[in-house]
Amino acid sequence: MSDVITDTQTLRDFCKRLHDEPYVTVDTEFIRESTFWPELCLVQLGGAEEAYAVDALADGIDLAPMFELMADTSVLKVFHAARQDLEIFLNLAGELPRPIFDTQVAAMVCGFGDSVGYEALISKLTDARIDKGSRFTDWKLRPLSEKQIKYALADVTHLRPAHEILAGKLELSGRQSWVTAEMAILEDTKTYIVDPDEAYKRIKSRGAKGRQLSVLRAVAAWREHEAQRRNMPRSRILRDEALLEISHRIPKTVDELAKTRGLGRRLAEGSSGDTLLKAIIKGADAPKSEWPEPAQKPDLPAWTAAAADLLKVLLKMKCAEANVATKLVANAADVELIAAFGEDADVPALKGWRLSVFGEDALRLRNGEICLQLAGDRVAIAEKPSA
Repeated sequence: MSDVITDTQTLRDFCKRLHDEPYVTVDTEFIRESTFWPELCLVQLGGAEEAYAVDALADGIDLAPMFELMADTSVLKVFHAARQDLEIFLNLAGELPRPIFDTQVAAMVCGFGDSVGYEALISKLTDARIDKGSRFTDWKLRPLSEKQIKYALADVTHLRPAHEILAGKLELSGRQSWVTAEMAILEDTKTYIVDPDEAYKRIKSRGAKGRQLSVLRAVAAWREHEAQRRNMPRSRILRDEALLEISHRIPKTVDELAKTRGLGRRLAEGSSGDTLLKAIIKGADAPKSEWPEPAQKPDLPAWTAAAADLLKVLLKMKCAEANVATKLVANAADVELIAAFGEDADVPALKGWRLSVFGEDALRLRNGEICLQLAGDRVAIAEKPSA
């Protein structure tokens, strides 16, 4: 198919032309159901006059010219909902594309709601309709059909006018710096790299403490290393429930380990079982001074819930006035912390551009300097009368 690149030289020639563009639109198609790392199947690249799908699974193709384009800081890379795409490039190329522009984030800044989907955004901005029929296709199967390629390329061709419209809105509103601040997070490799020793924090371990947490940290790190080494999903190595059971029972022999629900004797007696037992013993024998501290939910005053409800009303009101998505400004947990601790709350809503949109008035409301009132068909801020 003429719209698909399957060899290195054609890819190199195309990318050479794209290096002269001010920006390119980018999207990926991948499979991740049975692997730890996303398996890249297709990359769509769009310039001002041409767009191609790069077959990442084509025999002998070298994706280096594309990675060089992604690293070219003179070319802006435009994505929609970029996080998973960026993770793929980081894993394969060892570095993130820079600079980037995420139209989903820009749309949230421009008042298009929380986490607006690609099809909905394109429809609102350009009136175009995208065929969703190939959304759940198996991109690993070959050959690809004309319908699949047409669907894939639509993700970068319609992205160009969407980017230009959003960029124009940002310039008129003076909010380019808002998006730039959010892009800095997406361009930080720390956003995507999980320290195996921190993996246990993802597991809901109610009531675990002391030595149990030390064991859970050790076995969760073991699973993280195993999943990466074998390129398998974490749950296929061992489910969270099994890790929690191990951390509570702390088995120290193969027979004891084999009794773990969902583990079985085959794993316990194999080489993986041996390394798992070593991890368990390491966690159990760690000195008390090295045990993880249980996650402590802040001890919030009894009145916090009611105060947070009031602040949530203010959040909705301020975001409606600013025409920005509430999800981008503050979440429920952040609002609770502001209600309880005021300016001492360490939350994004009290920093940067969010402070002027919501944080300043949130503190004023919490401190009794202003109040909310119904003014006809809307909620409004009223200054507290002088004593």
